Amino acid sequence: MKVLIAGANGATGRHIIKKLKENNHSSRAMVRDESQGPELRKLGADEIIVADLEGDVSMAVKDVEAVMFAAGSGSGTGKDKTDLVDLQGAIKLIDEAEKGNSGRFIMLSAVGVDEYETGPEAMRHYLIAKSKADAHLKQSDLTYTIVRPGRLTYDKGTGKIRIAEKLENREGSISREDVAEVMVLSLMISNTGNRVFEILSGDIPINIALKAIEEAERG
Repeated sequence: MKVLIAGANGATGRHIIKKLKENNHSSRAMVRDESQGPELRKLGADEIIVADLEGDVSMAVKDVEAVMFAAGSGSGTGKDKTDLVDLQGAIKLIDEAEKGNSGRFIMLSAVGVDEYETGPEAMRHYLIAKSKADAHLKQSDLTYTIVRPGRLTYDKGTGKIRIAEKLENREGSISREDVAEVMVLSLMISNTGNRVFEILSGDIPINIALKAIEEAERG
């Protein structure tokens, strides 16, 4: 499967590139600066495309079968940048993926998006932006998976998670490597289609957790 990665040069995006390669998928890394390309190719990216979520992304989605959105404005930017990247940029990419018949879209979101009214004041604008982007994806014709991790770390992945549509206990964290693994394996596990779930580090191997999510929710 050919997969476009938005946010390919970020910490999670880089893990996604490596894990797509490990699982025999072809990746197209979307970057804002062509100088980022050589290093991403070393990680396993098959193609590099220069495009900006604040500009035209139509060529980025050309001939891809799936899109992974791992981009973000970053914690050091203001509300305007959050709107441009996390909201408007995401919506733009969703719309272009839909026009291009990409079929599959996997969104990196965040725990707490559905309860942004009660979230920390400092995070509220970001959570609102992500909530609107998630809603737009769900209303599209794309088969979506919305992955909502808790606090992200740079730790080495454990390969094990806790997962639920809504986790009862949101204490804890999860490594970016494990988030990338969840996103990549979601491409290959059919019951992750048209689903939203929260994840944290846990005790269940990722592939088993993803396959069991439907049964767990019924239970």
